Amino acid sequence: MKSTLKELIAQGKTLVSDGAWGTFLHEKGLKSGECPEYWNIDHPEAVYEIAKGYIDAGADTIETNSFGGNRFKLSAYGFGDQVFEINRKAAELSRKAAGNDKYVLGSIGPTGKMLILGDVTEMELYDAFREQAMALYQGGADALVIETMTDLDEATIAVRAARENTPCEVICTMTFDHLQSGEFRTMMGVSPTDMVHALKAAGADMIGANCSNGIEGMINITEEIRSVDKEIPVLIHANAGLPVLKGTCTVFPESPEMMATFAPRLAVAGANIIGGCCGTTPEHIHLLSEVLKKKP
Repeated sequence: MKSTLKELIAQGKTLVSDGAWGTFLHEKGLKSGECPEYWNIDHPEAVYEIAKGYIDAGADTIETNSFGGNRFKLSAYGFGDQVFEINRKAAELSRKAAGNDKYVLGSIGPTGKMLILGDVTEMELYDAFREQAMALYQGGADALVIETMTDLDEATIAVRAARENTPCEVICTMTFDHLQSGEFRTMMGVSPTDMVHALKAAGADMIGANCSNGIEGMINITEEIRSVDKEIPVLIHANAGLPVLKGTCTVFPESPEMMATFAPRLAVAGANIIGGCCGTTPEHIHLLSEVLKKKP
């Protein structure tokens, strides 16, 4: 029987995750305004190729093409009645790429609805996350990663929905901005310390951060998490640096070599699964894998 992610981490392993997805979907032909998640249905070979590219690069875990796969976002594209099919297919494609030995992380992003503004009720959020989590599990996900969260209430509801309706390990990451004061906060004012207490109470098996920061900034976030909790596993998906506008194009400045330079420091700070977010490529993941899997 395959070990769980928590069991591997308890053995002292540092795992490597995948990188960006959206960039490669666009490279393969996804048009602006088109639903990325529907590509699981009508362009499955392209989605599979992205996942397989990261597995071949050395990733231990691969996410699914389901970040915006909740009923609210899919309804905006006219696919609100296909939530289960789209998410299950997302997990099946990543499962095929991962094989039996690697791990599939079912990606669950924010809904775009704000509790504080009355856009949605807590029960409506819970039902949406439950529906997506169950579909990803049925498609073969080993764990569920609730990611890019900024609102702690939405994050905890998502964690509970995943925990209470699937046997999957549940990971939750929030996205933090680096303030001029030197502190890190989400758009809704949540600190890494706030996140630790709330997500653990909600039942998360693993916590962490993704997006908004390059890998160097993630070291400070990880250190703050570890100042509060020494034991809970931590997942970090860093951008390839902060985005820079060159002409009409947005580019991410951190090369694979630059990112790999900081990876050992991130592991020492306490990150257990390290991968990429915006701007990262299979080349980034390949070098992360080479650096992090060297014997000390």
